[in-house]
Amino acid sequence: MKLYIYHANQCHPKKCTSLKMKKLGKAIILNKPNLIPKHSLILNPYSKKALSPEDREIVEKFGITGLDCSWNDAENILKKFRFKNQRALPYLVACNPVNYGKPCLLSTLEAFIAALYITNFKDLAYELTKCFKWAETFIKVNYNLLESYSKAKDSKEVVEIQNKYLEKISLKVK
Repeated sequence: MKLYIYHANQCHPKKCTSLKMKKLGKAIILNKPNLIPKHSLILNPYSKKALSPEDREIVEKFGITGLDCSWNDAENILKKFRFKNQRALPYLVACNPVNYGKPCLLSTLEAFIAALYITNFKDLAYELTKCFKWAETFIKVNYNLLESYSKAKDSKEVVEIQNKYLEKISLKVK
C-alpha cells in the first residue's frame, strides 16, 4: 500500500508524524506538490465527497496522499492542482498530543489510519498505530464511528452516519 505525503516542512520535526512514518518506511515524502501521484486518493478536508468503502479500489491501485502543511497552504495546493480522487474524512476526534480531544484536527498519521480503516484495510490501519505510542488510542476513541463508516455502502451513507452522530452528541450537550 503506497502512502504519500506532501510535506512542506512547517512542523516541529520531533512531533511530526509524517517524518516518523517516512523513517519507519511507512510513507513516501514528496517535497513538491507537482510530485503528488495524480490518481492517488487525496485526503482533502475541503472535498465535497466523503471517503467511504467504495474508494477501496482506488486506494489499493494508486495509494493515498496526505498533505502535511498549513491549512492555508493545503487550500492553495488543492486549488492549484486538479486531482481526480479527492475525499474528505468524516467526523473523527483527534488523539494526538497536540490536538487531543478536538474534532477533525487529525495528525497526518491519524488521517491515514482513518482512511485505511474506512476503506477496510484495517490490518494496515492497526499497523500504522505502532508508529507512535498514542496512535492506538485514536482507533479506540473513534472505534464505533470507524466501524460504522467502514460498513457504509458509499459516500452518501458515510455522511448520513456522521450527521446522525453529530445530531446525537448535540442533543447531549443541550
